[in-house]
Amino acid sequence: MTDHRPFHFKKFSLLHHQSTMKVGTDAMLLGSWVDVSATKQLLDIGTGCGIIALLLAQRSNASIDAVEIDELSAKEANLNFEISPWKDRLKCYHTDVKRFTEIIGKKYDLIITNPPFFTSGFKTKTARRNLARHTDTLDFESLIRIADRLLTEEGRIALVLPYTEGMQFIEIAEKLDFHLSKLMKIIPTFGKDCNRLNMVFTKTKPQNIVKETFTIRNSDGEFTDQYNFQLRDFYLGL
Repeated sequence: MTDHRPFHFKKFSLLHHQSTMKVGTDAMLLGSWVDVSATKQLLDIGTGCGIIALLLAQRSNASIDAVEIDELSAKEANLNFEISPWKDRLKCYHTDVKRFTEIIGKKYDLIITNPPFFTSGFKTKTARRNLARHTDTLDFESLIRIADRLLTEEGRIALVLPYTEGMQFIEIAEKLDFHLSKLMKIIPTFGKDCNRLNMVFTKTKPQNIVKETFTIRNSDGEFTDQYNFQLRDFYLGL
């Protein structure tokens, strides 16, 4: 049975039962990690229920646009935006991001996305879920070219991917003159291998790549102090 109750955070609540991409660890760690201190115009590609956009609205004063190809997800995101404390700075467009690129007519300081990453093989029984999770509609090269068109010259694109796909993205981005500037290796449990990468890319090659490692759980299964500190402004009870 689907749970229709809202997900409550310290400063906002949201619904996510209609969305193909719900509240999850990937979105929480990306949205709480990326630097938004000087960001004025921000774009969230594939917003789902709007969780990343809302995290960044809480952390910044930016004007935030979101794009979502799935109709029910886009409606839910706009509802979540409307009931948030930052409704005047948030808007979700129900459209394909390639079409959005042609019509929007402005540039962004930051693009953020939890993009589709399955390239082949297993697909779910739900067409909407496949649309959100597979690169059939938005491959890595297309995403980088969209970022090139929509970002200011000093702009950044931030995203999270599984480790293998993340390494592939770094290679593709470099060929298209987008350069890794910041990297967080995410380890699910102490002693395990990295399974996710938070990444930031810029058009200008940095002198140094800022690298860090983040561990979610201790070996006993409890959340690490690092995790609790990172999400202290959002989760109730932290």
